[in-house]
Amino acid sequence: MRILERAGVPFETRAYEVDESDLSAITVAHKVGLDPRQVFKTLVTRSGRDVFLAVIPGDAALDLKALARATGARKVEMVPLKEVQALTGYIRGGVTALGTKKPYPVWVDRSIEAWPVVAVSAGTRGLQLLVAPADYLKATGGQLAELATGGGAEPA
Repeated sequence: MRILERAGVPFETRAYEVDESDLSAITVAHKVGLDPRQVFKTLVTRSGRDVFLAVIPGDAALDLKALARATGARKVEMVPLKEVQALTGYIRGGVTALGTKKPYPVWVDRSIEAWPVVAVSAGTRGLQLLVAPADYLKATGGQLAELATGGGAEPA
């Protein structure tokens, strides 16, 4: 939130009760009253020593081959969960592209542009940031690409 405030980016927060047994973006979406396609989750990936953050709709899966094409990498894989906090400073269910320990390249599924406002983690479990997609892309340096499979369709 401090990063967005310093950048003059308007945002809203929505708190929700955390269920340690279900940290899925779909569950979070229901708890904050949004469409799961509107709540974006941040996944940590790597290609060799290069780390990338992939931001996709909550109801979708990441297409690793599409991310590899977007980044120019030969192959991209998910970072094991046990390494996520050391790389980003965030725990599962609270990972965000804003304020990571190191600045990593951020790739965002193009479907984000379909929404007037999207929700992303505020960096902690139990709190979401609602922000305009253009502001989110600017704040994160995010680049758009087709990354999601099995979800993330246009809003109804």
